[in-house]
Formats: sequence, C-alpha cells, structure tokens
Amino acid sequence: MYDPTVARLTYRALLGRRRALILGALPVLLIVISAAVRAFSGADDQVAADVLGGFALATMVPIIGVIAGTGAIGPEIDDGSVVYLLSKPVKRPTIIFTKLIVAIAVTMVFSAVPTFVAGLILNGNGQQIAVAYTVAALVASIAYAALFLLLGTVTRHAVVFGLVYALVWEALFGSLVSGARTLSVQQWALAVAQKVAGGELVTSDVGLPTAVILLAAVTAGATWYAGQKLRTLKLAGEE
Repeated sequence: MYDPTVARLTYRALLGRRRALILGALPVLLIVISAAVRAFSGADDQVAADVLGGFALATMVPIIGVIAGTGAIGPEIDDGSVVYLLSKPVKRPTIIFTKLIVAIAVTMVFSAVPTFVAGLILNGNGQQIAVAYTVAALVASIAYAALFLLLGTVTRHAVVFGLVYALVWEALFGSLVSGARTLSVQQWALAVAQKVAGGELVTSDVGLPTAVILLAAVTAGATWYAGQKLRTLKLAGEE
C-alpha cells in the first residue's frame, strides 16, 4: 500500500523551496508570538492555552493541512503530470495512501513540533498544556491531511475550499453556531487534548467517544473516496 517512489516525488513537491517557505512561516510566527507573550506576561497557564488553542490549533494546523493535503496531489492533477504516476504499474489507491502518509507527516512536523516548542516557551508544559495541544495537533493533522487530499482530487479550487472550511466554517461558524462544532476537526482534536490535560483549561464541545469515531470515519472515508476519484481519471488510450 506504500510506494517509496511516489513518496519521494511527493516529498520533493511539498518541500520544494517555495512551498517549504510557506509551510515554515506560520510555525516561526507561533514561536515568535510565544516568546513575546512569555516575555511580557510570564508563565501563565491560561494564556498558554489561549495562544495554543487560538492560534496554533485553530489557525496554523488547518492552514498547514491545507497546504500539505492539497499540495500532495492537486498541482499534479492541474498540470497533468499525474499522468506519469497513473501510467506506472502502481494501484491508484496505493498512490492516494502514499500521498496521504506524506501529507500527514509533513503536516505533523510543521504543526505539532512547533506547537510543543511554543508550549514549553509559554509555560514549560504546566498542567500538560504543551503536550495536550501537541497531541491535538497530531490528531488533527491526520484528519486534515485526508480531508484536504480528497479536495485536491475533486476540485481545482481545493486550496480555496480548504481555507473556507478551516477559517470560515471552523473559526467563524464554530464560534457562533454550537451545532457547527460537532462537524469540526478542531473540536474533535480538542476532545483528545482535553483527555490528555485532564483539567479545565482545555475543553471541547464534542465528547471523546464521538470525536474518536468521527476522526476515524472522516479519515477513512476521505481516503477511500479520494482513491475512487483517482480511479476515474482516464489516460489517453484507456477508453
């Protein structure tokens, strides 16, 4: 199910000079903000939770997920270079699975690692805040990568739709409409983080069992459907 050649090509595409700069911008900004907050307000558990929840998990992780998930396959479909992969004796679900693994890995590295570092800077992992939000970032990375990889296979405007979901649905509607939070990857990840932290600083509007089921369902469903969509792409001469 995992193809090293596909993985290498995908890593090269995602970590090219221009895309790597974009991926690294938000983590650097998070570290800078965390250092400034710590310098001005000292170690404060509530402030740490606010920064990691409000910026790292709510903004940085989904945007990086959009870049990595859509970038793993979207550009290849747009410019036609995906034909090269489809012409090889590699099953199309294998291509999707391999690209998903790469997208997850890239999202985790560029989101979970800086989240943990920022947490240590903010309050030294007091009340397990840094660990809790790092786990949330790891969990969210999986679902975001699968969801946005699917978008990359079904539309040429995957980045736009991904940003609309991440910044409008989750950030805006999620804060205004309680029902929208149930369909929020951010809230599912927070449910896991709440279990890790075990206190009142990290909370979620979704119960842990529901969150785990939805995370698994979205990840598996998006991956399966992306594989099906890739099957429908026809090469010249296949008709």
